[in-house]
Amino acid sequence: MKKSNFITFDSLSLQEFDENAELIPLMTPEDEEEMNNEALPETLPILSLRNTVLFPGVVIPITAGRNKSVKLINDANKGSKVIGVVAQKDEAIENPTAKEINETGTVARILRVLKMPDGNVTVIIQGKKRFKVAEVLTEEPYMTATIRDLPEVKPTLDNDEFKAIIESIKDLALEIIKGNPNIPSEASFAIKNIESSSFLINFVSSNMNLSVAEKQSLLEMDDLKERALTTLKYMNLEYQKLELKNDIQSKVQMDMSQQQREYFLHQQMKTIQEELGGVSHDEEIEEMKAKAKEKLWDEKVAKHFNKEIAKLQRMNPQVAEYSIQRNYLELFLDLPWNEFSEDKFDLKRAKKILDRDHYGLDDVKRRIIEYLAVLKIRNDMKSPILCLYGPPGVGKTSLGKSVAEALGREYVRISLGGLRDEAEIRGHRKTYIGAMPGRIIQSLKKAGTSNPVFVLDEIDKLSNSHQGDPSSAMLEVLDPEQNSEFYDNFLEMGYDLSKVMFIATSNSLSTIQPALLDRMEIINVTGYTIEEKVEIAKRHLLPKQLKEHGLTTKDLKIAKPQLEKIVEGYTRESGVRGLEKQIAKMVRYAAKNIAMEEEYNIKVSNEDIIEVLGSPKLERDKYENNNVAGVVTGLAWTRVGGDILFIESILSKGKGALTITGNLGTVMKESATIAMEYIKSNADAFGIDPEIFGKYNVHIHVPEGATPKDGPSAGVTMLTSLVSLFTQRKVKKSLAMTGEITLRGKVLPVGGIKEKILAAKRAKIKEILLCEENKRDIDEIKPEYLKGLTFHYVTDMSDVIKIALTNQKVKNAKKL
Repeated sequence: MKKSNFITFDSLSLQEFDENAELIPLMTPEDEEEMNNEALPETLPILSLRNTVLFPGVVIPITAGRNKSVKLINDANKGSKVIGVVAQKDEAIENPTAKEINETGTVARILRVLKMPDGNVTVIIQGKKRFKVAEVLTEEPYMTATIRDLPEVKPTLDNDEFKAIIESIKDLALEIIKGNPNIPSEASFAIKNIESSSFLINFVSSNMNLSVAEKQSLLEMDDLKERALTTLKYMNLEYQKLELKNDIQSKVQMDMSQQQREYFLHQQMKTIQEELGGVSHDEEIEEMKAKAKEKLWDEKVAKHFNKEIAKLQRMNPQVAEYSIQRNYLELFLDLPWNEFSEDKFDLKRAKKILDRDHYGLDDVKRRIIEYLAVLKIRNDMKSPILCLYGPPGVGKTSLGKSVAEALGREYVRISLGGLRDEAEIRGHRKTYIGAMPGRIIQSLKKAGTSNPVFVLDEIDKLSNSHQGDPSSAMLEVLDPEQNSEFYDNFLEMGYDLSKVMFIATSNSLSTIQPALLDRMEIINVTGYTIEEKVEIAKRHLLPKQLKEHGLTTKDLKIAKPQLEKIVEGYTRESGVRGLEKQIAKMVRYAAKNIAMEEEYNIKVSNEDIIEVLGSPKLERDKYENNNVAGVVTGLAWTRVGGDILFIESILSKGKGALTITGNLGTVMKESATIAMEYIKSNADAFGIDPEIFGKYNVHIHVPEGATPKDGPSAGVTMLTSLVSLFTQRKVKKSLAMTGEITLRGKVLPVGGIKEKILAAKRAKIKEILLCEENKRDIDEIKPEYLKGLTFHYVTDMSDVIKIALTNQKVKNAKKL
């Protein structure tokens, strides 16, 4: 088959041709039927072709250089676009006469005319029907003739022999296309999609490597079956020639196999690398094998490594997969398989280290010492998963470092805040470009032992995305029953994490997945008292800041009373981060004076604190007086520790509407509604005239509207505020309260008791009212924290009112 027609046109259809179209679809049986039913004109201009034959249905490009041909094409293109196309008997004749052209030709339609820069005209024509020249009418300015139709003899639709011939033509055409590198593979799509038998024969005949005379003889055959058989004969001949040609080419090819070629190139590369002083790939592999012999891995791991290094040896070093495989094996060798640091079981030393680095935190220290004690006795134990839960700045993260030192283990910290890709935990499959192991495996490689102390920082701030849920991936890491075979996607096999001591830190438990929370032992790291903060500042923060600023204790001294003033007036937190910043300001003040050679007080006074830090900013959490009805002090828990809040309520003339403001959440608003309804239903018990509720509107407000507030623990405070408002009775002096209420009049326990008590002490509160069931929380708090506080335990809302309200009326009490 010929090359050119396949490249230029893929068999084009008789359907209406759009001049702007880029593709012309194949002729369908419907097109063929329409073509056969079309009547031929009596006379046609005759275009003679030198070196090709046009078959019905086939589209071919023709370049016209002769003046007669150019004029004929231009005239026809302006008119009906239909011409007669015949082949010359001798292609050397410049201007053939009637006797020098074949009598049988094809009626053609002009599809497109293209004018070339050299003056020639290229015309794209499509064959329609065969015809026979009856009589030549004129030869100038171009040949015209009368024509007659040449009907084809077609086999019947059920002719099995004809069907078999057509199938053979199709199959053989596909084989020729496949075997001939000069024919584009797209041609096979054209062959497969031709539905018309006669068009298939014409298409193949037009594109075969035949002489003009042979093609003309095919065109002149009236019997379609005979033409199909002759076409098949020519195709067989062409296929045999193609096979013979391919055989000869394969025999004369170089007798060097691909393997020999690669070996030759590898040897050259090896020589070049050695000349340049580099390490050859073979040497790298040998080094890996030598390193592997020193590893302490078990038989399963060794078998996997040997399999992977054998794969590396078989690879071509130039392919991209080679570097991926090499990186994989290097990770394999760098991991501390079965390598453990020796634990130090000197419990007294461990306790000293923990006490040295952290003041307070007795529960956490006790739990760690217990773990060490069990480990010392048993000498083999799955490491616990501890979760240090508490407000920011209380020393949760730094505690991990002290634990590692106390145990004599390596310390590794992984920050999980904002992590939302599961692959960060489990790694990527090594088939991906830029694949890496997960952070767990990377950290083990960095630690160099299989039993470090892992601090998983901010585990509550893991987030979800379309790339997976990292908190779900952590389930396997933090389960002592599963993590002995932790599967990393990059490593492609299990790694034992059961000897790793995991310490997670969290500011909130509400955002941690329940299944993950269940796997960890929660240790509540509460906020510090003022005394503890002063002690921490003296022992740790001030020496640290002096060292960081290049000063010594001789350059600046801050006594305990001044430290307490900084704590109370300039920080409002459970931790000590804010306190450290304020101390840093004081140290910078001293450093500036030393650098400028100016005088300053080495012993810091209260006046110096005000000069450097400004006026105290956080005095607002002090207790307010009880001279106004409806103002009650409540206790609240926040993410930065405990705090006090004030509930205010006021009456105004109206119809009994209840309004609640102060940026409150749904639960807190519901507490206000419950308190109001309880008072209405028990008005007689509280000495309130029920008619008041219909005469006045009630407005409840919680100051600091910019801060969102929610939770049920302000229920008793709202109840006390409303009863004080309706009765105009004074609230007991220096009293704060917390507790949830129900419509039945019960007081329920709430959380965050220690933080709330610390907040009460900061605010100089003397008495605290809370639920009877919260007594167990009080019993767990150190007695020194409770010094100077009186606790009232209640179970019923009527008890709250009896304790909280005095019988004395407020100043300027309203007459209701």
